[in-house]
Amino acid sequence: MDVQTIKERIALVESKREYLLSLLEQPNLGTLRIDVNQAIEEMDELLDEYKRTFP
Repeated sequence: MDVQTIKERIALVESKREYLLSLLEQPNLGTLRIDVNQAIEEMDELLDEYKRTFP
């Protein structure tokens, strides 16, 4: 896998993060809010690790 492909996939993951953030604004999310929060936290950890690995 080349560097450009990795960058494109990371950009895709970052765009999905924005969608998850928009889900948190939904008032009828219920207990699914916990899962969305956890997904965002894990995504943030992965993105931070990526940025440390490929500065």
